Amino acid sequence: MADIANPAPLGLIGFGLTTVLLSSINAGLLPVAGEPAVIPLAMAFGGTAQIIAGIMEFKTGNVFGATAFTSYGAFWWWFALLILLGGVKVLDISGASSAIGVCLLLWGVFTFGLWISTFRMTRLLFCIFLTLWIAFFLLGGGALFANPTLHTLGGWVGLLCGSLAMYGSFALVTNATYGREVIPVGSR
Repeated sequence: MADIANPAPLGLIGFGLTTVLLSSINAGLLPVAGEPAVIPLAMAFGGTAQIIAGIMEFKTGNVFGATAFTSYGAFWWWFALLILLGGVKVLDISGASSAIGVCLLLWGVFTFGLWISTFRMTRLLFCIFLTLWIAFFLLGGGALFANPTLHTLGGWVGLLCGSLAMYGSFALVTNATYGREVIPVGSR
């Protein structure tokens, strides 16, 4: 069987780039009116590219990568469909803030569980998942309690998380290209 390329850089950049764009809106750096620009990116890159990376991780036997990339790819599809279908009134999400908040909190719980596994992985993955579960809890609390400060803080933490994921993609591609660790990922 031929070697399979490491799918993690694809999953990390799909996650990171989409997260940075949405988090820029959540943090208040970009206007909320820009949220529709996130939808196609969430579906094509954040969603589909991560699901592809997750399926490829199954083939490599990486349970963590398969679970994470496939799950967060599905998260981006959920987000895009929620905004898209809510925007055209196929779904009435006008009173759904508390349900959306609980959903984000549940994603935080799931992410916290994955974060525990990163204790045996690179320091970079540890930091990505640490910032991700914190961002989910802040965003979920912001939606649940109608607290814009928590929402904005979640955006800032999300910016850090997405930036770390983009760095991770760059590092993995560069290190694979050079055949050694040129860009550090905090190997343990």
